[in-house]
Formats: sequence, structure tokens, C-alpha cells
Amino acid sequence: MNIGQATVESAQEQQEGQRQEGQQQELQEDQEQQTKARLLRALVIGYGSPIRGDDALGPLVADRLQERFANQPQLCAQPRAQTETPTGAVEIQARHILTAELVDDLARTERVIFVDAAIDTSPGQVRRRRLSPDRTALSTMAHFHDPRELLAWCEALYQRAPEAWLVSGGGAEWGYACYALSETAQQALEPMIAEVMSLIDAT
Repeated sequence: MNIGQATVESAQEQQEGQRQEGQQQELQEDQEQQTKARLLRALVIGYGSPIRGDDALGPLVADRLQERFANQPQLCAQPRAQTETPTGAVEIQARHILTAELVDDLARTERVIFVDAAIDTSPGQVRRRRLSPDRTALSTMAHFHDPRELLAWCEALYQRAPEAWLVSGGGAEWGYACYALSETAQQALEPMIAEVMSLIDAT
């Protein structure tokens, strides 16, 4: 093999390598686009105990949202209410506690909105804050897992975590075997719903 032939073959090999690299990049971009297309626009998880007074704020907000979305013809009649908004699919869940299997749900959404009652917020006040994955976030017996802990698991298992928010309402009554919200907590329901809707609609 002469030098000229070796040079030609080397150039051909380089071109072939570049072509394969370009194909791999295109394939990866296509897979990313397909994954994004399958993602829910938003997942709303209202959680808390329905037998501890104001701790029921989260599930009640989820229930009210399901009722509102139920008026839309695109609503899927499933235990987990799913509907279509102008920006994409929204899923709403009402839960007693946050459990590990929620990680799979987090992995298939662009934005997750956790909704909960808060003991560290003035009764009746509504607060929203951005959440980030945090492996050190402590689980609690009341809600089993911290949302930030679930986000960290999602990031570790799926190499991604959704944009995450917590909308919380301050409660006043937390007694066991109490099946009604206090008057103060009731006043927080609609403002909490408004906060969640603004996050659902955000671009």
C-alpha cells in the first residue's frame, strides 16, 4: 500500500466515522423528542390525611381540580383524572401519603405540583415554592416520603427530574378523627387552586 492510497483510506474512514457520529446524534435527538412528546404537561399530587382536619387540604384541592377538569370533553374517565389543556395533558392525583411508586409518575411529566397543608405557615395563608431534588430530605411518618426525596430518586433512576413546585396552605386543626376543615383552612382552598392553575398554565 502506497502513501497516497493510505491517505485516501484514512480520509474515507474519517468521513465514515463522522457520518456514523451524525447518525447517532440524530437518533439521540429523535429519542429525546419522542420522550418529550410522551411527557405529561403537568402532574398535580394533592396529599394529606382526610381524617386529620386541615391535613385534608391537599386531597381536597385535587378533588376540586378533578371536578373542574371533568367539565372538559377530553377528560379520561380513569381513577387518575387526566385531561387535555391547550398546552398538553394534565394528570391529577389525590393521595393519603407520598410513596415510592410515585417516582415512575414523576419521570413522565414535565412539571409536578405537590399540594399539601402546612403546619409552618400561618393558618389560611397560601405559599408556593420551587422544589429541587434532595437526597437528604427527611421522610416523615405523616406523609411517608418528602417530595424532594422522590425527586432525587427520579433523578438517580431516570437521569432527569421534572420541574417541581409545592403549593401549601396553612392549617389550624390537626386532630385525629376530624373529618372537616376549619373555617380558616376552607378560606385557603380557592387561593390554593388558583396557584395550582397558574402553574399548570405557565409556559
